[in-house]
Amino acid sequence: MYYAHNFLSFIIYLIDSKKGIMNKPYRSMRPNYQTRSNNNRPFNRRTSSKKYGGKDIHPSKFINKAVALEAETPYQPTHTFHDFGLNPKIVQTLDHIGYQSPSPIQDQTIAPALEGKDIIGLANTGTGKTAAFLLPIIEKTLAKPEIASTLILAPTRELASQIDSEFRRFAAGQRLYSCLVVGGANIQRQIQQIKRGPHVIIGTPGRVKDLIDRNVLRLGAVSSFVLDEADRMCDMGFVNDIRTIEAELPNKHQTFCFSATMTPDVQSIVEQFMVDPVTIQIAKNQTNDHIEQDVIRVRDKQHKIEVLNELLAKPEFEKVIVFGDTKYGVQRLSDSLLANGHTSVAIHGNKSQSQRERALKDFKSGRAMVMVATDVAARGLDIPEVSHVINFDPPKVYADYVHRIGRTGRAGKSGNALTFIAESSKSSSSDRQERRDYPKRNNRQDYPAKSSEQTAKSQNKTGNAPFRRKAPSSKHAEDRLVRLIEGS
Repeated sequence: MYYAHNFLSFIIYLIDSKKGIMNKPYRSMRPNYQTRSNNNRPFNRRTSSKKYGGKDIHPSKFINKAVALEAETPYQPTHTFHDFGLNPKIVQTLDHIGYQSPSPIQDQTIAPALEGKDIIGLANTGTGKTAAFLLPIIEKTLAKPEIASTLILAPTRELASQIDSEFRRFAAGQRLYSCLVVGGANIQRQIQQIKRGPHVIIGTPGRVKDLIDRNVLRLGAVSSFVLDEADRMCDMGFVNDIRTIEAELPNKHQTFCFSATMTPDVQSIVEQFMVDPVTIQIAKNQTNDHIEQDVIRVRDKQHKIEVLNELLAKPEFEKVIVFGDTKYGVQRLSDSLLANGHTSVAIHGNKSQSQRERALKDFKSGRAMVMVATDVAARGLDIPEVSHVINFDPPKVYADYVHRIGRTGRAGKSGNALTFIAESSKSSSSDRQERRDYPKRNNRQDYPAKSSEQTAKSQNKTGNAPFRRKAPSSKHAEDRLVRLIEGS
C-alpha cells in the first residue's frame, strides 16, 4: 500500500508538471514526519546520556589510598599431583610444565571430581580452577575416549580460547583433541572440526546453541559438563541458553559449576542441574584495598583524550588497560592513541576471534603497551603485570568497576586505577539533595487558577508546529489521477 500510494503521487506530479499546474518539487502525499522535532517523533528512542561520571556511582567510590597487603599464611596442600592417582602421562606433563604442588582449589576439587561427584567451585580468577576441572576430565577421557564426551561453556571468546590452550597443554602427546566453537570465527570451519570427532568441545553459549539448532552438534554422549564463570554468563543474559543446552544432555552426567559469587541465577542453575554437589569455597571477599584508586576530572571528551595521552607518556605507565563503554568508541580511541605514537590494540565484540587473539597476544608479550577494551576483558582473563587500569568511560554498576580494576594488582602486587569523571560530577550530589529539599506542591488546589482570558488564549494557541497537509486516501488519489488524465 505504501509503494502504490507514493507511485500515484509521482504520476500526478508528472501530469501536473506537464500541464504547468504545479511547478514545485515532488513531495510524497504521506505526512512529512521529518518536520517534527526529535522530542515529538514517535520512533525516537534515544535516551539521555550519562556523560562521563557514572550516574549511579558516586565519585568518592573511585578513590582509595592503597594499603599494604597483609602477609597471608601459605596454603599447605594435603595432596601432591602424584597422590591423586592420575595417569602417569598426566603427572609427567605436569612435572614438565612446572606444576609442583596443587593450589587450594585444585587440592580440594580433583579428588571428589575423580570420584564422579558434581562440583560447585567458588573461586576467583587466577586461582588455578581451570586445571581443577581439566585434569579430572583428561583422566576420565583417557580411561574411556568417547567422541564429544565433554562440553565446557565460558562467557567470552577469550576465556574459551584460554581454556582450550590449557587443555592442549595438559593433554599434550595423549591423542586427545578439542574443538573451540565461539562467535566471531568461521562457523563452517567449526562444523568441519566437530565432524572430525573431538573429545572435548569448548565454546560460548550462543555459538553452541547455534550449532545445536543446525543439528550439527549432538550432546547425547556428554558425560562431563562444565560451566566456567557461571555468574558472568548469567550477567550476560545466557541463562536461557544454558538451560536449552542442558536439556540436550543425557540424564546421567557430571557437572562442574565454577563461579566467583553465588548469585540467584547461579543458585537456580545449581538446584536444577546438579545432584548432591560438593561445594568448595576458595573465593575471598576482595576489597581491592591494595590498589591505588583516584579520579581525574575532565571538561569534555577532547580533554579526556588529551589527558589520557599525557598519562600514557609517563614512564610509570608501563602496561595499561583502558576500558570504554562501546565497541565503536573503543576502536576509535585505540586508533587515536596509535596516531599519537602509543602502541595500542583494541578488543571488542566487532573483532573476529583471530583479531582478538592476536591483540591479546601482543599485549601480553609487551609488543603493545596499551589495550583498549570493553568489559569483555574485565573478567576471566589472566594478564600479568598490568601497571594501571584507566576507566575512560566509568562503568554503569559498581560490580563492573571492581572487576575492571581487578586486572591490576594481581599476584600480591600493588596496582593503580584511575577513573575519568566530568568536572560537574563533584556538585551533582549536592544538586540532587537541593532538589529533594525544594518544597513541592501536593495537590492541584495549590496551583493558582487560570483566568478566563488565559484559558481562551491557551485554547486558541496554535504553537510553532509547521503546517502539514493531510494525506489523501488512495481512493481520492485514484479519482484525481483519472480526472487529470481525462482533462489532458
